[in-house]
Amino acid sequence: MNIKDISILDRAESRSISPENFTGDKGKGSMATTGTGETHARELGQGWKISPSVVIPAGETFELADIAGPGNIEQIWMTPTGNWRFSIIRIYWDDQEQPSVECPVGDFFACGWGKYSPVSSLAVCVNPGSAFNSYWPMPFRGRCRMTIENINNVDMTLYYQINYSLSDVDKNAGYFHAQFRRVNPLPYKDVYTILDGVKGRGRYVGTYMAWGVNNSGWWGEGEIKFYLDGDREFPTICGTGTEDYFCGSYNFENKETKKYEAFSTPYAGMPQVILPDGLYQSQTRFGLYRWHITDPVRFHDDLSVTIQALGWRSDGRYLPLQDDISSVAFWYQTLPTSVFTELPDKDSLEII
Repeated sequence: MNIKDISILDRAESRSISPENFTGDKGKGSMATTGTGETHARELGQGWKISPSVVIPAGETFELADIAGPGNIEQIWMTPTGNWRFSIIRIYWDDQEQPSVECPVGDFFACGWGKYSPVSSLAVCVNPGSAFNSYWPMPFRGRCRMTIENINNVDMTLYYQINYSLSDVDKNAGYFHAQFRRVNPLPYKDVYTILDGVKGRGRYVGTYMAWGVNNSGWWGEGEIKFYLDGDREFPTICGTGTEDYFCGSYNFENKETKKYEAFSTPYAGMPQVILPDGLYQSQTRFGLYRWHITDPVRFHDDLSVTIQALGWRSDGRYLPLQDDISSVAFWYQTLPTSVFTELPDKDSLEII
C-alpha cells in the first residue's frame, strides 16, 4: 500500500496467522490450551501466551499457512532457531504442485551467511536480535500455502506471524516468486546465473547475494545482464560493475578509513561485511541487496539474469574469479510457475 492510500477505507478484511491462531480465522486467536508456553502460563491459563511458537522436528515440514483467496500477504515476521540455511521456506499459489518461492530462510530475508546483520529497507527488515521481516506484497486469487522444511538433524523452534488481507485482487497483479541458487566455487570463466527458465509476463523486482571471495584483491568488476523476451547472445540491460548494480561505487570503500563500509538503504545495501579473523574465519564475505521497487525490469515472454565474477590480475588485466556465490532472485509473474532448478543438497547449502 502506498502511504498516500493509508486513509482509504476499503472492504478488505484483516487476518493474521501465528501459533496463537494457526488458521487465521476471525475471533479464533489466543484460544490455545497447549503449546510451547503452557508451562510458563500454568498459573494464568488460556489467553496468556500459551502458544507463542512451534517446534519443527528434524527432517519434517511444517505448514505455516493455508489460506483460501482472494487475498494478499502483507507482512511476514519470523525468528527461527538453528541453522538458517537448513530451514527452507516455500510458497505455493493457487494449488500449483511446484513452489513459486523456495529459499533458505536466512537468504530470503537478506541474511545469507547464517549470522545476524541489521537490514533496514522497504522490502525486508532484519531487526535485533534476529527478527526477519518481509514487506513484499503477495496477492493471490485462489489459495496461498506456505511451509517451512527443517532439513537439519536437530529440532528447530520457530516464532512467526503472517499478516494478510482477504480482498479482491487486481486483474493485472502478478504472483510473487523467489528462487535461491548457489555455486561454490564458480568454475573459471563461468558466468554466475541468478535466474533463468522464466516463462510468462512479469516484473523482476530484486536481488540478494551472499558473496564469498576466494581471492585477494577487489572482486566486483563484473557486469549484471538481463536477457529479456528472446534475447540470446546479448542482453537488453547490461550494468557497469557489481558495486554499481548494488548502488555503491569504488569498492564500497570508505576513503577515510580505507575499509569496506556497510550500508543499508530503502532500495539497496551491503549490510553485511564479514572479515577474516586471523584464524578459522579465513574468507571475506558480503551480503548485498538491490530492490527494483521504483525501476522493475519488465518482461513479457521470458527472462534470464546473469552476473560476472570479475577481479584484477597483473598488468591491468581482468581476472575471472572462482568465488562462493549464492543468490535469491525476486520477481512477479503470471502463472504457471516454471519448475525451478533443484535446490542444492544439505552439504552444498552449508556455509563452511
